[in-house]
Amino acid sequence: MACPGDEIRAEVTELRRDFAVARILEIRRPSEHRVRAVCPVFGTCGGCQLQHIDYQHQLVLKTNLVREALVRIGKLESPVVLPCRGMEHPWGYRAKGQFPIGERRGRLVAGFYAQGSHRLVPIESCPVQHPTNNRLMADAVATAGKYGITAYNERTGEGLLRHVLTKVAADTGQAMVAFVTNARAFAHEQEIARELSVRLPALASVVQNVNLERTNRILGQVTRTLYGEPAIEDRMGGLRFRVSAESFVQTNPEQAKVTYDQVLAYAQVDATKDAVDAYCGIGTITLMLARKARHVYGIENVAAAVGDARQNAKLNRLDNVEFVLADAEKGLPELIRRGVRPNVLVLDPPRKGVDHQVVRAALEMAPDRIVYVSCEPSTMARDLGKLAAGVGGGGVGEEVQREDGGGAIGGGLGVRYRLVEAQPVDMFPHTAHVETVALLERVE
Repeated sequence: MACPGDEIRAEVTELRRDFAVARILEIRRPSEHRVRAVCPVFGTCGGCQLQHIDYQHQLVLKTNLVREALVRIGKLESPVVLPCRGMEHPWGYRAKGQFPIGERRGRLVAGFYAQGSHRLVPIESCPVQHPTNNRLMADAVATAGKYGITAYNERTGEGLLRHVLTKVAADTGQAMVAFVTNARAFAHEQEIARELSVRLPALASVVQNVNLERTNRILGQVTRTLYGEPAIEDRMGGLRFRVSAESFVQTNPEQAKVTYDQVLAYAQVDATKDAVDAYCGIGTITLMLARKARHVYGIENVAAAVGDARQNAKLNRLDNVEFVLADAEKGLPELIRRGVRPNVLVLDPPRKGVDHQVVRAALEMAPDRIVYVSCEPSTMARDLGKLAAGVGGGGVGEEVQREDGGGAIGGGLGVRYRLVEAQPVDMFPHTAHVETVALLERVE
């Protein structure tokens, strides 16, 4: 795998319209930023792409990646992008593991998929996973194998165990194992759960998630508790959070705190201001805002996450918050119809970014500030470009008619936003991914 600054000899294997694909034949002179990768399956496993690059240079590359996306895709001129905030110790940070299961020589193995494929690369441990997750994975697979559990085969649809999902709460130390199965129940489930609980005193929850579909999606719709509680509890920023198997939480607790602190700094809410948190998950950002704001609305389309969010509000005795179960493109217009006009809108979408209807709703809400949290610079740049241009349609510079016939959203309302600054955060060290928190202010 090449490193920026390498002098290489390569063979072009495929020509595309905008780029070429090549394979390295020889590294003639290694880059000054090249280091020896820690993981023995680096280059085969698809999980980490940058372990061979000095960590400080990884941060430089990620800063540049965000800046280039904002300029090239978002068409934003001279955007202010602050240096990417990294970790002092960028190993063992992942608090959640999702391990696909296979069989090798008649025994169960766990691992990760090779890059761009569903070919399993078996591992014994992962250097970016929390040590507890590595032990949970190893013990869960060994115990399941002891009781004759078979691995699910994607090609035939046969076999039982699809994934082992592990979570560890960084603050409380509570841990969870979820067996994702191709059956509603399985033999020896109680024995397996009990044996794991004896081996791992920190284990507070063993659950079974049922996924009977021929799909690449990891989790199904039904989860059963086999041992302990259906969720574990963690703390962050002085708040308590209930985390179930289905709930999305950031995988890097240390950098999640950095990200959330940046969101709060950009939001600048106080007891006179309202906020909306779209794509709110279990309500982490929502509740942090609620401790300072007058009222906060959270929007999330995963029922289990909304259930956790409502429980989390009760756990923290916060009654100035309301959670709406809906897609953001439906939940935001519903709040508008109810007369909600927040001072701050937080958008924290998945990798694909926001729907054009969300951009239109954001422009109609016209908050003073929009705080955009993203794990994908390209879709973030696209969306920020639309907000900066004041358009809610399919592309920058394009006005879209309102569904009620009331004129064009954006240009018709005279609402647009300027990017104040963007702060990249290295949520995923040694991978090509980067989290970014961007602040936009309304331009009258």
